[in-house]
Amino acid sequence: MSDTLSPRSADEVREAVQWAAAEEQPLEVLGTGSKRALGRPVQAAHALDLSALSGIMLYEPAELVISALAGTPLAEIEAALDAHNQELAFDPIDYGALLGHAPGAGTVGGMIGANLAGSKRLKFGAARDHILGMEAVSGRGEIFKSGGRVVKNVTGYDLPRTLTGSWGTLAVATRITLKVQPRAEMEATFVISGLNPREATQAMTAAMGSSAEVSAAAHLPPEIAAVLSAHGHALSGAATLLRLEGFASSVDYRFAALKALLQVGGTVSRLEAEASRALWRDVRDCRAFAGTDEHVWRISVAPTAGADFIARVQAAFACQAYCDWSGGLVWLAVSGEDPQADAVRAAVADVGGGHAMLVRAPAPLRTAVAVFQPQPEALAALSARIKAQFDPHGVLNPGRMGS
Repeated sequence: MSDTLSPRSADEVREAVQWAAAEEQPLEVLGTGSKRALGRPVQAAHALDLSALSGIMLYEPAELVISALAGTPLAEIEAALDAHNQELAFDPIDYGALLGHAPGAGTVGGMIGANLAGSKRLKFGAARDHILGMEAVSGRGEIFKSGGRVVKNVTGYDLPRTLTGSWGTLAVATRITLKVQPRAEMEATFVISGLNPREATQAMTAAMGSSAEVSAAAHLPPEIAAVLSAHGHALSGAATLLRLEGFASSVDYRFAALKALLQVGGTVSRLEAEASRALWRDVRDCRAFAGTDEHVWRISVAPTAGADFIARVQAAFACQAYCDWSGGLVWLAVSGEDPQADAVRAAVADVGGGHAMLVRAPAPLRTAVAVFQPQPEALAALSARIKAQFDPHGVLNPGRMGS
């Protein structure tokens, strides 16, 4: 059997997994390999390459539904949606620049396996919230389907939610059906310059809790804003960003409402249309840390705890950080040879708990350090039982999530 298996259909995926289970030969499940450096290095001699399992199988713009094979490039799906002025509402992050790859190299299967979502997650949810149906092959070598083409067909056990974010360790997705939404007629970004992290947290919290329907909120300290400014964005000093989308008259009205609501000391400015979209792409994709050799963490905490977390880690070791998700998502770059895993997770616990994932580090470090947040004993036991049900022989991406 070749070291690389390249199935072109769900039946061929099933045959490959059945062979692996019978021979107890672990498989590394891949699309284009753009996220291969995420998680722990997989311990497998064979690769299951899904890049040939590609193509949009159904797209009905009027019904707001698209269905594609797992190896379909995400860029192809986004281009098809863009032609009909539609989009994936959860705005999936592109890890390409951060991990040293060309942008747009990821696949829809990788997007679901990693449960990718961008800056608009707080308003629209994660990738798992937009799946209508899925076809997949379990580690037993069995094809199964869950859900359908409309929301009312998603009945019984919600298997797509279980598989989303499992990093290919439970089953191999072969076809995914997603709901999409019309793209907003207009967007603008409300920019407040000069706030410190605590003032920014208060402003973002007030904006997200208002009737302004802010779709994303982020805070960039001066050093991060300076990096993005060098990439062509109109930023000066610390920048607190509030994204507004909708009809032009509605965006204008809500911009004025935010200006009246947020009586803060900073200077208010406005980014329009493409300038706004370009800035949010770079915030979403962590462009500020691309091209460096620092260790990068992705930290999820309560939105009001982001500034406190950053203050704690910056007092403990050399690092840079900024907040997305209204303070609930912290991107952290750690200088030096030590990724400071213990200190990072201690700070997460000190601010009320959350999740810390080591996103970028050399393979030896990702082998030695817990890349994903360690689970409590009861949750770890539940995860082990789910793994035993889906992949009893342990042939799918062994070691990717640490076990």
